[in-house]
Amino acid sequence: MSDSEPIAFRPRGGASPLGAPPVQQPPTAQQVSFDRRELSDILKVYGRQVAAGEWRDYALDFGREKAVFSIYRRASEWPIYRIEKTPKNARKQGAYSVVSQTGLILKRGHDLKRVLEVLEPRRLYLVE
Repeated sequence: MSDSEPIAFRPRGGASPLGAPPVQQPPTAQQVSFDRRELSDILKVYGRQVAAGEWRDYALDFGREKAVFSIYRRASEWPIYRIEKTPKNARKQGAYSVVSQTGLILKRGHDLKRVLEVLEPRRLYLVE
């Protein structure tokens, strides 16, 4: 071998070039996401508040443990509400929760429509 030839590394028996054992890739975890029915329910409430001028922007985050729909009054602020879906809590407290800007859980439950009622404005009526 001369000095001008490049050195070629050839792994033996599945080992890496430096003799370390092969790296096992962890299985890819599934993302938690909202399905079409859930997004429809969330966007109905969101649309009513946008039409009223209360909310202006939203963001979706999908992770391994939970999916989050964040609601903003302005795009440059922290979210005023977060609608979270955590399947790990489905049998305990319920998979859905609404969290305020301070981190206070406003409502938690198994039914998304019931949980979203906390975001609906109270309707005032005349009592005679």
